[in-house]
Amino acid sequence: MEQPHHPLEELFRQLGLPAEAAAIDRFIATHAPLAADVALADAPFWTPAQATFLREEILEDADWAEIVDHLNAALR
Repeated sequence: MEQPHHPLEELFRQLGLPAEAAAIDRFIATHAPLAADVALADAPFWTPAQATFLREEILEDADWAEIVDHLNAALR
């Protein structure tokens, strides 16, 4: 069974962030580069709820894990 594919815009909406392409580009430009020794969910710019969501999705290898990994790479 194929896992659902979530686009980056959908992840940003899930996180309660503006999801337009320009807003995503600004977010990444503002917060990158994230230090190599900082886990994505531990970055200081997330709310506690956002950090929990990101951490759980990766730990559970859930539906969102692939796009969370993509965001992680974009911020490095």
